[in-house]
Amino acid sequence: MEAEPLQQVEQLALKKLKIFKQSIIISLARSMLASMFIGFGVIVAFKTGSYFYIEHSPLTYPIAALTFGTAIILISYGGGDLFTGNTFYYSYAALRKKMRWMDTIKLWITSYSGNVLGAAVFAFLIWSTGLFDSDYVNGFLLEVADKKVSTPGMQLFFRAILCNWLVCLAFFIPMWMKTDGAKMFAMMLFVFCFFISGYEHSIANMCTFAIAMVVQDTDIVTLEGALLNLIPVTFGNLIGGSVLMGWMYYFVNKPFLNK
Repeated sequence: MEAEPLQQVEQLALKKLKIFKQSIIISLARSMLASMFIGFGVIVAFKTGSYFYIEHSPLTYPIAALTFGTAIILISYGGGDLFTGNTFYYSYAALRKKMRWMDTIKLWITSYSGNVLGAAVFAFLIWSTGLFDSDYVNGFLLEVADKKVSTPGMQLFFRAILCNWLVCLAFFIPMWMKTDGAKMFAMMLFVFCFFISGYEHSIANMCTFAIAMVVQDTDIVTLEGALLNLIPVTFGNLIGGSVLMGWMYYFVNKPFLNK
């Protein structure tokens, strides 16, 4: 069974809770790091993909999906605290009665708030570089952002459920593995799957919208449009992580873990 990696999930959740109780500022800072790491992934993906996009190549999305995997490696090994992964860790620990649900909710709010702040800071840094000022470079980014804000909310919600199911698996499955190389490959593979499938990740979208809003010359992406995407996507991610991962692994392993 999954007893050993699930113990790691519990330990990770309790470690994050300990940090939160010691300093909310540190928890926020770690969450900011995570979304800035996501921002690096977004930039690498769209910068690389833009070379294929301008040539109308069918490889545009596969290349972007492949390079976006940079983000999960940075988060896993760089110490970032990502809301989407936390929906799994904290809900599982709460179901196991290792932490209170009130603490779980506080931690979710803190990590999400930190992710928002990190996305805003990273967008400002990218705007300051001037690297996305040209339509030659930002066309691919703005097209994807435009599609995201134009998609119906119900579709976004279910895409987000599937997305975070895969993203949480991208953190969970490598817990079985012994070598860093195998872990990195598995993580990047799962992230490639969610990106190429067209699923919706709230923090990745947050970074994409923040960057799009500071580099565009027109109102392709507005704050209202971004919120209309992020609200259903955030709740979908929450369901994917807490129910399909947290509750499901608690349910199917409960008879074995209680022995």
